[in-house]
Amino acid sequence: MTKKQEAFSLKFDTDWQYSPAVEPIDHVELKEKYDLFIGGTFVPSHSKKYFESINPSTEDSIAQLAIADEIDVDNAVKAARKAFPSWAKLPSKERGKYIFRIARLIQERAKEFAIIETLDGGKPIREASDIDIPLAAAHFFYYAGWADKLQYAFPNRKIEPLGVVGQIIPWNSPLLMAAWKIAPALACGNTVVLKPSENTSLTALKLAELIKDAELPDGVVNIVTGAEKTGIAIVNHPGIDKVAFTGSTTVGKSIQRSITESKRLSLELRGKAVNIIFDDAAIDQAVEGVVNGIFFNQGHVCCAGSRLLVQESIKVEVERKLKARMETLIVGDPMDKNTDIGAINSKRQLKAIEAYLKVGEKEGFESFQLKNALPKKGYYCQPTLFFDVAQSSRLVKEEVFGPVLTIQTFRTIDEAIEKANNTSYRLSAGVWTDKGSKAFNLSAQLKAAVVWVNTFNKFDPTSPFGSYKESGFGREGGLQGLEAYLKFK
Repeated sequence: MTKKQEAFSLKFDTDWQYSPAVEPIDHVELKEKYDLFIGGTFVPSHSKKYFESINPSTEDSIAQLAIADEIDVDNAVKAARKAFPSWAKLPSKERGKYIFRIARLIQERAKEFAIIETLDGGKPIREASDIDIPLAAAHFFYYAGWADKLQYAFPNRKIEPLGVVGQIIPWNSPLLMAAWKIAPALACGNTVVLKPSENTSLTALKLAELIKDAELPDGVVNIVTGAEKTGIAIVNHPGIDKVAFTGSTTVGKSIQRSITESKRLSLELRGKAVNIIFDDAAIDQAVEGVVNGIFFNQGHVCCAGSRLLVQESIKVEVERKLKARMETLIVGDPMDKNTDIGAINSKRQLKAIEAYLKVGEKEGFESFQLKNALPKKGYYCQPTLFFDVAQSSRLVKEEVFGPVLTIQTFRTIDEAIEKANNTSYRLSAGVWTDKGSKAFNLSAQLKAAVVWVNTFNKFDPTSPFGSYKESGFGREGGLQGLEAYLKFK
């Protein structure tokens, strides 16, 4: 029988509340219907079929989006192929100017992008405004600077762009993921066919409008919307020279099986990141990092710190402070600047998270949830802790992709390393300790592509991010992010 721990009694909801600080949206321009962006203009899809983009916080329809079929994808690839020779031959300094212009326009329209990201995806407006949009602009700025310096990035090597790149991005941070992929591809002289997730396509389509305003040559960037069949058409198209995919491991494996040897491929897939807190760590700082690591964007992050390993001697203190910090979190309207945890991205994802919560209950783990009432309309989930979770549990082994944290304990460094590495995913990890030698020792032994020390979920355009094993392969960001879009001779 599952035992539930009593909520820490700070009673924030009953004693006092923040005044609402809802972001106004009346100045945001959204069309009722969006077509495909091919060859520098918006064109209707071949099938004339559309699907709805849903606001997860209200369950209301935002806009109708065109569904691209094989013919539309073929037209997009042809437009990209036509634009490729002149774009690749353009002086690199001029390419950099175009990318720089895109970055500046994103900055100018940052508020509009942030609001649309929140409406379409459910993430808190504070996160979209302060993190996603500025980081997206920063990636374009960064790679604009590299465009005319590629010969210095790779000295004594002959380099060429790959050609036409097919890019498929996920629904959790759509504009940022688009920036991660488009910016380095353009800097290296490639042209692009991008497909955003069917759940969150609006910021990609607004980016298309921005690209048109930036006067990027027609066909250099093409954006097609749709679901699985659209993605398959991009992957299988013979005119695509490279596929870059971010999403689930199951789909990534399917792409890897179907792709031809002549195509380059990079995959950024699922993760099951761990935070490890030692007894010499700054506990308050570690707790804040853990909360940020798992509850940022409702846990819709591939590198979310969904596992927590706590040294046994500080277990009680860490769990007490975690519950106290959780009591301060506000779950609700993502358009309210006070909100910490917004709406789950879709009804389907909410059902998947709820299924994992039932797994925890069925397996009898102690749990802790906030007792605040959730909004009656929309897709919402209370942030949840599970205590003393068995290593064999599905909650530890599988990616929940939601605001759910499992807590385990360890006594020795070796035990912490063994438990941390007991996963098929190899994306990221976090170490919290006051000892530099311990941090370096663990960083070398943890099987994760990215290890943060005394922080978590920190991103910068200059720093590469990637994965291996079940989490995929390849790097995005930094100098290494350019290699994925270049041919070396």
